[in-house]
This record gives sequence, structure tokens and C-alpha cells, in this order.
Amino acid sequence: MTTATRDLAGLTARLAELAPGLRVETGPGATGPYAYDASNYRVPPRAVVFPRGAEDVVAVVRACREAGVPVTARGGGTSMAGNAVGPGVVLDFSRYMNRILDIDEEARTARVEAGVVLDALRSATALHGLDFGPDPSSHSRCTLGGMIGNDACGNRSVRDGRTSGHVEALEIVTADGVRAVADRSGLRAAEPGDAEAVRRVARLEADLRRLVEERLALIRTELGRIPRQVSGFQLHHLLPENGFDMARALVGTEGTCAVVTAATVRLVATAQASTLLTLGYEDVVAAAEDVPEILRFSPSAVEGMDEAIVATMRARRGPDSVTGLPEGRAWLYVELEGDDAASVNARAAELLDALKTHGRLTGGRVVQSPAERRSLWRVREDGAGLAARLVDGGESWPGWEDAAVAPENLAAYLRDFRKLLASHELTGVLYGHFGAGCVHVRIDFDPATETGRTVMRRFVTEAAALVVEHGGTLSGEHGDGRARSELLEVMYSHRMIAAFAAFKKVFDPEGLLNPGVIVDPAPLDADLALRELPLLEAKFTFPHDGDGFAGAVRRCVGVGRCRSDAGGVMCPSYRATGEENHSTRGRARMLQEMVRGEAIEDGWRSTEVKDALDLCLSCKACSSDCPVGVDMATYKAEFLHQHYKGRLRPRSHYSLGWLPKTSALAGYAARPINALLRGPLGTLLARLGGVTTQRKIPAFASRRTLRKTLRAAKPTGPAKAILFIDSFTRAFRPHVAGAASRVLADAGIPCTPQDGLCCGLTWVSTGQLNTARKIMARTVTALDNGDDRPIIVAEPSCAAALKRDVPELLGTDAARRVADRVHTFTGALTDLADDDWNPPPLPETVVLQTHCHEYATFKGRRPADLLRRLGVTKVDEAEGCCGLAGNFGFEAQHYDTSIAVADLALKPRLDTRPVIADGFSCATQIDHLAGDQGIRALHLAELLDPAADQPGETT
Repeated sequence: MTTATRDLAGLTARLAELAPGLRVETGPGATGPYAYDASNYRVPPRAVVFPRGAEDVVAVVRACREAGVPVTARGGGTSMAGNAVGPGVVLDFSRYMNRILDIDEEARTARVEAGVVLDALRSATALHGLDFGPDPSSHSRCTLGGMIGNDACGNRSVRDGRTSGHVEALEIVTADGVRAVADRSGLRAAEPGDAEAVRRVARLEADLRRLVEERLALIRTELGRIPRQVSGFQLHHLLPENGFDMARALVGTEGTCAVVTAATVRLVATAQASTLLTLGYEDVVAAAEDVPEILRFSPSAVEGMDEAIVATMRARRGPDSVTGLPEGRAWLYVELEGDDAASVNARAAELLDALKTHGRLTGGRVVQSPAERRSLWRVREDGAGLAARLVDGGESWPGWEDAAVAPENLAAYLRDFRKLLASHELTGVLYGHFGAGCVHVRIDFDPATETGRTVMRRFVTEAAALVVEHGGTLSGEHGDGRARSELLEVMYSHRMIAAFAAFKKVFDPEGLLNPGVIVDPAPLDADLALRELPLLEAKFTFPHDGDGFAGAVRRCVGVGRCRSDAGGVMCPSYRATGEENHSTRGRARMLQEMVRGEAIEDGWRSTEVKDALDLCLSCKACSSDCPVGVDMATYKAEFLHQHYKGRLRPRSHYSLGWLPKTSALAGYAARPINALLRGPLGTLLARLGGVTTQRKIPAFASRRTLRKTLRAAKPTGPAKAILFIDSFTRAFRPHVAGAASRVLADAGIPCTPQDGLCCGLTWVSTGQLNTARKIMARTVTALDNGDDRPIIVAEPSCAAALKRDVPELLGTDAARRVADRVHTFTGALTDLADDDWNPPPLPETVVLQTHCHEYATFKGRRPADLLRRLGVTKVDEAEGCCGLAGNFGFEAQHYDTSIAVADLALKPRLDTRPVIADGFSCATQIDHLAGDQGIRALHLAELLDPAADQPGETT
């Protein structure tokens, strides 16, 4: 046993003694994801602890102090400066300490634990007509504790300023394990009856008052100069004229002075009316020139971004994902709020007229549509991720992503900053809170090489001098962290740097709270995550990633959208379990650790990585919802292929992975096989095949039924397209092929059915890629025969496999030609139907479960849009995965997770008919959940079938 192992064992034993039942995780499988946040850094912790209350935090701090082990507090882990990683114990507040303790509507305050996600607080306060003002772009996963640590701002900081302006009191644990309360007038013990705690906190406050009294002039002249001066410690809140505001002084200390366990925050009234203007410019400098004029109109938000972000969003999610922007190469969003729509709209028109007189606008418009507004805000909110991996494949990194100047100096700063970039032959993608003078930029540094790191260090050092020259600050909301703390001496005098050190020493004399940040900083180029790594042999071609598999998993930069509880589909397993290791980000970080080969030394054979990937449903939603396009389904398939190469696989890989073959054979004796599977022998076979016995095995269709359906599906005249009969439709629901054929013919797209081919999906999802390639190659050869007609696939997952998996696994021109011809059923009706096609009468309301692979792969061709266009008034779409996800929900060990995922969005909607689900997995899950209530999911083709007496009832 090594010394480090003995020390860790001693620490965990002490924690068990002080806090029985406290969850403590060690080992690379648990700590790997916590070595990263959204910054450039990798700092592996010794352990991760998940406290359930303030007393747990006290126990951790005391045990770590005894052992000399550092403590780093962490919320959503979305820090871009390296504030949320540390070498000792990481406290994850987001898992359990996420309760809203009180909302006082009259006082307009809320008391929350540190791990409360901002959107959860906002949803709760909205019921009272109130809101928490600061709104970072990461609002769907950032925590209040993290916002307090960084002094976060957000898109509406022009109106609401920084988090520090909204904090009334902080409940903290000091470095010596004492609970205290920091409020607007000082510091007090949390437990007045604890004489020792009262004495220690009183001494702490007295030392702080003395520190400030000795440095009044210094603090008054160097701090609080501009609205976004977040760098360093905010000691000016402790000045006599500010009432010794200890709560606000601790905001922005980045966990270096105390551990925040809860906070009382001030709320603001929700605006009664608002409007959004989008303004186009030739470049970001021209946009910045207009900011002072815009600020005269008291906007709530003035946000800027350049064309690279918009182009990437359109490439990743389809051209319709960004609408409402005028002509230009850079844009400003300007939001105006007020008491009524008429006055807000009048101000908007006046502002637009005023800006036109300046001559810098290339276009401007008021965005009336709520859907367009949501779309535009999503582009801005995903800026960090979209800028990380651009449409041209280029990578960019933080490090100098948060500088701020006074808004009136922004244009001049940006002009000089772009010159600085050019002088270092670097390119930056710019966006940010232009109305507050805060600029976010991701730069194409090369932090993996020694040369690239030298360039990066030289650049950020010169950038620090430049922003100070323009009267600005190194950080405007992200904090200094590991990225900028070393540069504070460029911004502040030696006396102020010493004052910061003295402030921290009063709170944390042993330097155990988030060491290396702000005071005694680590070098900004130490602990960088990227380095040159050998390429790994892979079956997938990863055509969009220059370094193959290693480059693909490097896509994850930690922005954490996969940790959102709502919005989009990603990540169903995280939403069901709440565990970081079950998020897309957690899995990607584990794969990065595997590629790195340090903490995880056995590469593709790693059981830790296999366990992290186990609950991935392979839904592919991350490939669309993740701003950087992480495709965990593909990474999992590659890993399973490599992991089980030459080894015995799980039983379900054979029973479910080879389903296309076995189901084709079953069709010849469907009736006796179905009868057998419904009895005790079926239960035994399920267990032997690793399949859950809590589901009914779907009934196989007979070959006779299939032949009859295909004969009827043959067109009487020339066929305009090919109807690909996939394995699921062939084996379980040939009636869908018949309905699809009739609907397509009715829509002016007569098809010839193509049977006997397979997309290879089940072999891909189980990681049997050699077999998948053979199946796919055979299919491509049959389809790439000079015929350029569209290929229409009724089963969305098979369509997605043909569209994406086939070309990325085979990597041939023939595969790409076939992929270019593939349409889902929805896509065919959207793009190919006759303009005068009139479908049968449709119900006013439907429940819709869109297949995740269709959602992810066929952007802008969603069933919900088609149904609305065809006249369905209300489409109640279950936003999320159905939970079955192909083989996943049939595997015995995944049944509970499958149902938990279904409970999130699908199951609560299954009290309305009809229910539309084109995916066979989705339909099977719906039958399992609500079949006993007489609810059967319909394929869209069944709803639109001209031969049906009623929707879904074929004669």
C-alpha cells in the first residue's frame, strides 16, 4: 500500500467517523469526471464527497484540515477558469444539497442551498411573479453556489448586474469547520449558543475589520472602478461607507475563503412586457460602437456575437435553427422591458430609428415571434460550446474568455484586441455581454504542444496589459481561477496583491480552501488538460474530427448542457439518475481519461469506462443538443467493439444484436414461436438471453403477412422513390409498410418496396462493428446501383443509421451517396409531397413521441412540425427519450432506468389519444406502459392512411 493510498484510507475512515453515512467516492471511475470543469485544466481529486447538509460540510472541512488535504467546492462544474477543480477533496453540492428552503414573497427573498440550479429557483419564484436577476447562459445547470463563487452575471446584467448585488446573507463553513453567517453588516456564528464558535467568529470579524481599516485608501482607489470588475477580492464592500457588507465581500472569492452552504438572495419582479431587437453589423467593433447609444434606452440586455457561432449552429441543427437575424456578420440582441407592450414597442421603434442615423447597421428588426426569440436566445446561450468546435472543424479554447471594460471603451478595446490576435496569428470567436462591456472569446490556441503553450502564455500576458490599458478587468464574471490569477499582478499594485493575500490568510491560514486560485496562484499553464497523444485505432472514421477517436471525445469541453433537466432530449440517463458519471459530459471525461492513459491504464479494456457507458441509452440526442456535437452513441459503439474484441460478450449482445437475423427466421414460423414465447419457455429464453422478463416480447409477423403487404405496396405506375423495408418493420409491423406505401402514393410519391436489406443498427448499438460493416456494405452495394431515387425509411432509427452510421463506419463514396438519398417518412412528406396533397381529416390533438435518432439526425424535419402544418391544432410532444432505446430497455439490468426515463416525459402524457410514435422502440414502450389501458401507439403513416375509416384504423 502506497503512502497516498494509506492517507486516503485514513481520510475516508475519519469522514465515516465524523459523518456516518456520508457518501465518499474514490478511484478513477468516480473521480475522473471531477478532474475537469469547463476550463483548460485537469486536476484529479483524491476523493469526491456528496454532502446532504451543512453538518456534512463541517465534517469534511474538519477532517481535511486534520489531514492537510485541500477542499474545493463545486456546483454544476461549468467554470471556464478552473475554479471548480482541485487536488484534494471536491465537494459536489449539486447532487443532494439542492433544496429551496424558503421563498418570502412579501420580502422578495429566497433562501436556497448552494446546489440549487438557477432554473429550479426561477421556476419556483415565477409562481410568485418573481425572478432571480442574474442569468448566466448556463442557467439550466449552474448552481447558486457556483454563481456566488464567481460573482456571475448573465445576459441581462445591464439590468441586474452581478450576483453580489442580489445576496443578502451567506451561510458558510469556515476553514476551521465553524458554521457562520455573513450578512450585510458583518459576520456572526450560526449557532449563538455555541460559545466557542461565537468567540472564533468574533475574532475573525475583528481581524477583517482591522485589515480594512489599515488599507482604506488602497481599497477605495483600486477596487469597484467599473461594473464588471470581478477580478481579485471585492474588499470595497467592507468599507465603512458600505456598512462592512460581509456577504457581498465573500461573493466572488471562488471558494478560497469559506465554503458556502446556503444563501439568502433578493428577488426581482418579473417584467410585464418585453421585446427583442436583432441588429446586424459588419463586425463586432461596429456593433460595439453603437452600445453607448443603445444604453440610453435602458435595455435589459445587450448581447453580441459574431458570424462563426451562427454558422456552426445552422450546420449542427439545421438552417431553420437560427431565424430572425438581419443581414450582417455580427449581431446585437437588444431586449427592452416595461409595464406594457405598447410603450416597449414604441421604445424599440425609436431605438431602431436612432441607430439607423448612425449608419453602422446592416439591418435591424423587432422579433415578434416567441418561437424565434427562444431560438435566438439559445444560439447566444450555447455560444461557449458552439465556439469550441466550429463548422470547419477548428477548435478553440478559453483562457482569455472573460475580460471586461467600461461599455464606452468597448469598441476601442475590441479594435486593439483584434490587432493583438492578428499579431500572434491567432483567431478568436467573439461573443458576450456587450452592454456591460464584457467580452467572451474562445481562441484557437494549441495548448497540447509546448510551442502552443508558449504562444498562449505570451498572448494572455499581453492581453492582460491591454485590457488594463483600457481601464478594464481580467475577469468580468467567470472569476480568475487558474486561468488568470497569475495575471492579477498586471492589474493590481503589489500592495493590493498583498491585501488579497492577507484577506485569505485571515479566513484560511493554512491555505487549504481551493489552493492555487487568486492568492499564491498556480502558473496559468500548469495542469493543462491537453497534450499530444497517440492516435487510437478505431473502426468508425470520425470524419469531422482530425485526430480520430481521441479528437472526437475531446469535443467535450465541459459546458454541461447535458446536465439540464429540461429543454431538448439530452441526456436521459442523467435526468433519471442525477449522477455526473451518467451525463454525456461525465462519460466523455472518462473517455478522455482513458485516451490519456494515466489514471486509467488499461485503455479499451477499462471496466471503469465500461461502467460509465453502461447507462448510456445510445439515443444520439447529444449529437444534436450538445453545443459541441458530442456523439456518445458512436463513442459507446466504438468502445464496446474494442472492449469485447476477442472476448465473450454479454448475452444480450447476441440475443438482441442479432435480432434482424433471428427475426427473419422467426417469420417462417411466427405463430408457434409467438405462442412459445408467451409461456414459461419464453421466460426462460429471455433470462438466458439477458433480456428482462418484465416486458412482453413483441409478436413476430409471419412471412405470409409480409409478402401480402409488399405485393399490395407495389405501385401501379412508375415509382418515384424506394420504400426501404427495415428489419423492425419487416419483423414486427409490416402493416406500417402498407400504410406508408398508401400515404406516400396519395402524396404523389409512389414507391417501390425494397426488402431483404438491413442498416446494421443493432450490431452498431451492441458494438459488433465488424459484422455491422459487412451488413452495411451489402446494403450499400444493393442501393448504390445507379438509381438516384430517394430512399424512404419508415423506421426512424434505421433511417438515421443509413444516414449517418453507414457513411461514418464504411467511409466510402458509395455509402455517402446512399446516405444523401435517405429520408424519414416525415422528411419525405415534408420535402417530396405534391403541393396539392390533402391528407385525410386529422384529430385536433395528438400526443407525439419523436424517436431520438430522428430528432438528432434529421434536423428541421420533425414530425411535430409536419403535424401542425397538416392541421393538428395541439401537438403534445413528450420532450425526451421514451426510455426503451432499442436494446437498452430490453436488457435486464437496464429495465429500471428505462422506466425512470419514460416517467420523465412520456408516461405522464399517455392519457390522451391518439399517440403517435414512428419508432418501433417508442411504440413498444408505450404499449408496455399503457397497453392495458387500450392505448396503442400509431405510426404517422397509420394516422394519415387514406384507407383508414378513422385515423389509425385501417380497413
